[in-house]
Amino acid sequence: MHDLVIIGGGPGGLTAGIYAKRALLDTVLLEKLGIGGQIVMSDLIENYPGFKEISGPELMKQFEEQAKSFGLEVRFAEVTKITDKGGHKEIETSEGTLEARAVVITSGSRAKRLGVPGESDFIGRGVSFCATCDGLFFKNREVAVIGGGDTALKEGLFLSKIVKKVHLVHRRDELRGEKINQERARKDPKFEFHLNKVVEEVKGDFMGVSSIMLKDTKTGERSELPVEGVFVFIGWDPNTDFIDVEKDAQGFIKTNMAMATSMPGVFAAGDCRHTPLRQVATAVGDGAVAAFEAEHYIETHRG
Repeated sequence: MHDLVIIGGGPGGLTAGIYAKRALLDTVLLEKLGIGGQIVMSDLIENYPGFKEISGPELMKQFEEQAKSFGLEVRFAEVTKITDKGGHKEIETSEGTLEARAVVITSGSRAKRLGVPGESDFIGRGVSFCATCDGLFFKNREVAVIGGGDTALKEGLFLSKIVKKVHLVHRRDELRGEKINQERARKDPKFEFHLNKVVEEVKGDFMGVSSIMLKDTKTGERSELPVEGVFVFIGWDPNTDFIDVEKDAQGFIKTNMAMATSMPGVFAAGDCRHTPLRQVATAVGDGAVAAFEAEHYIETHRG
């Protein structure tokens, strides 16, 4: 029986691990893929306090090293179900079942897909959800970035260092990202904006993507945009299917100010929970609160 099981190895999970181990809790962190979470796909972070500029992988490396220096145990397994057994929680995983007095869920989220014809066919052959992973494949070529938020702008700015042109496609007439990133994109000569447009189809052949079909959201006019790469950044879906707790309409876990979910002894932090802002800084704060409250729960329910 562990005191605490943390699900997810991103900023929130690693922070929770640091706080839990400093509280001398018997803690295990479970990660499905790799330590670091979505932020390891960012080549540049400028808004995490203490670092004027740092890459996502380097920041997460420091998080991981600090957590492990306190003795945090990390195991690689996919969680499939959490059951409330009253005095403890049963965590079913791809590598067996664990028991814990409390659980902190920091499972993050995954990129949404457009859901249009051709998208799935060309994943890995022109359609991507990570500019830092795949950008070099499109050196000196024209690509489309779909989305108008911070992720789309930041990834588009990264791509502009590599590609010939970035066609930013957004369904509204105004962008939603931070003003500083909007300003940088508008000043970048490699950016061309296609506002009030949605993607209806991704087209190509055995060689890969050749174009996307666009529809004007105001006039209904359709047009074809020749591009060889399509980078999709239209939002996130939470990784929360394995837990039966109260969630919002999109599936993000609802918590109170103590990060407590509707299941006693289960807490949530970071991008998987219902929150107005999803950043490294907010995930870190969530993780610290969740671990603190989990410790209090464990101490008050210890048999």
